[in-house]
Amino acid sequence: MARGRPGQSLAPLPENGGSAGVDQVGFADIEADGVEAWLGNLQEELKAKQYRPRPLLRVWIPKASGGQRPLGIPTIRDRVVQAAMVLVIGPVFEADLLPEQYGFRPKLDAKLAVRRVHYHVTQNGRRDVIDADLTDYFNTIPHGPLMKCVARRISDRQILSVIKMWLRAPVTEGRGPTAPTTAEARRTKRGTPQGGVISPLLANLYFRRFILAWEALGAASETQGAIVNYADDFVICCPAGRGEAAMKWMRRIMVALGLTVNENKTRLVRLPGERFDFLGYTVGRFYGKDGRSYIGTAPSKRAVQRVCRKIYEETSRRWTATSIERRVAKINPILRGWCNYFEQGPVERAYRVVRAYTERRVQRWLMMKHHKGRGTGYRQYPKEHLYETLCLYRP
Repeated sequence: MARGRPGQSLAPLPENGGSAGVDQVGFADIEADGVEAWLGNLQEELKAKQYRPRPLLRVWIPKASGGQRPLGIPTIRDRVVQAAMVLVIGPVFEADLLPEQYGFRPKLDAKLAVRRVHYHVTQNGRRDVIDADLTDYFNTIPHGPLMKCVARRISDRQILSVIKMWLRAPVTEGRGPTAPTTAEARRTKRGTPQGGVISPLLANLYFRRFILAWEALGAASETQGAIVNYADDFVICCPAGRGEAAMKWMRRIMVALGLTVNENKTRLVRLPGERFDFLGYTVGRFYGKDGRSYIGTAPSKRAVQRVCRKIYEETSRRWTATSIERRVAKINPILRGWCNYFEQGPVERAYRVVRAYTERRVQRWLMMKHHKGRGTGYRQYPKEHLYETLCLYRP
């Protein structure tokens, strides 16, 4: 999203994000042409009702569970309009969103969602947990029912028309005039593609329908199931013995909403004998230093593997031409951000794994750079050198 107001400069594109759309116009291009003039022209388009969104640029990113997930990247022009729209209508819908929803909301985050799950399975004794997964949630939300959710609060026809255009925008596979373009969203009348600024709000609005149906149809009273939702991730925590009934209710309601349950990844977990992962944390039985068991949360194996994979990429041979200061400047935010998120529960074991892996990778990188890769670097670059001289962040 563009940052700044008329008269202020827009921030440059981040090195790992902020990709330009199909028009290949980046923040630097807008600054070169004049931010005020660019914003003024866009404002005039909107006032004259001549605004039309450009096609989305499809890119693929790896999923935590394997495979790839499509992102639909709007142009910066469209991102600015979407951001302005969210500023206007976001507070209107925020009042409607439910306490069970934690994603993309002010003063709420994923860690609070994990804490709520932990509360349900410990303080409330809800030991049957539906570890649910929806197939391609963002790209399968039906447009008709979604627009009804929006129209409940928004009556302005121009706003509704613009949102419809975003939902129906074609998708281009690659940049350039010869890149193939598809109108799948217009044909199927489904999807609010991930990558758009407004998509998280629309996804929250539609998932709200599931929670309302869960209450209205009697599923909540029959199963005593408590929902915790973050974007397209959710679990349902139930008292022991009621998980199977909750699973049936969940499937039934999702079908009615036009969504598809991923049966290969959806399962009933019975604590404390089993564990499940939610938002990067593993929830299940752990053992304290005294040997006593308890139900808690800790960084999942996949979360540890993901951060190690990032460290591996930042210490690969292709970066040996850069300085160690630049490598450390890349690595430290990764480690610091990971540790800031994974700070709940017994984290020391995961920290030790990440710390040891990072030390080995940095030592080997230094050997590749200065000694043509001979040796591990354990003696040449001891831990004290990494932390005291290079100022490497220590998990």
